[in-house]
Amino acid sequence: MPGLSPVRGLGAEVGRAAVRLVRLPVDIAVEGVGQLTGWIGHPQPAGSAQWSRPGAADATIPVLLVHGLADREWVTSSLRRGLDGCGAGPFVTVSYNALSPDIRTAARVLGEQVEMVHADGAAGPVILIGYSLGGLIARYYVQRLGGDHHVPLLVTLATPHAGTATALLAPPHPLLRQLRPGSDVLTELAEPATGCRTRFVAFYSDLDEAVVPAARGRIDHPHLKARNILVPGVGHLTLPLHQPVIDQMRSLLTAAGQAVAPGSAAHRSSRTARDIGTARDIGDESEDAET
Repeated sequence: MPGLSPVRGLGAEVGRAAVRLVRLPVDIAVEGVGQLTGWIGHPQPAGSAQWSRPGAADATIPVLLVHGLADREWVTSSLRRGLDGCGAGPFVTVSYNALSPDIRTAARVLGEQVEMVHADGAAGPVILIGYSLGGLIARYYVQRLGGDHHVPLLVTLATPHAGTATALLAPPHPLLRQLRPGSDVLTELAEPATGCRTRFVAFYSDLDEAVVPAARGRIDHPHLKARNILVPGVGHLTLPLHQPVIDQMRSLLTAAGQAVAPGSAAHRSSRTARDIGTARDIGDESEDAET
């Protein structure tokens, strides 16, 4: 707005963030902190992982789905249904709990889940899809814990890659503090990552009630090969279920699945995760788009 000072502008943005926080569903605004207990910190037994086993034609590259803060697994269940038959799979819903709520700890648990997938017979690369906080956990694993050796593609949905103003207004829970702009975890993710092999696709919305301001849902890092896709007019809980988003993710997974399908060039030459990540439909470095 013309004539609005930077300080007043920031105050107005924080005020809008407070209103958005109040508007969040009960699961996030009221029960979220209480539900953190028992969510993140220790892996559940291997048998607790939820698998969606497609037909032989689809069983090409495992896809791990990482849920967010207060959505439990309803989002990942919906994603599995929407992505069924895309040419990738099997789909695995990652389980984690919050006895020790910390993004770094959850990322290590995710790494253990990847190893469990390999132990189940899928020794090649895997794809990660992370919703909200799940996207940040997946990114930390890929960028800071060597997960890029196994993950050619990470797709994030409504993830606060640069933090969110709503975390400034939330109770001072250790995990929520890590979602504040400038936190130690986010500062670590902003450090150089010249060797990271993974390609990133980040879907974000200008109407996200939880990621404020909206641009914090982008991946803006000089060393990461990232494609940011703006999804106008879609809320935080709706974005991962939005059909245009589902359609684009299907295209991404189809391209990756074709790269490792029996008879493909990638399969015949035993290419690595890095090679699969160069599939044309995944997008070019630092590309921006809108859907």
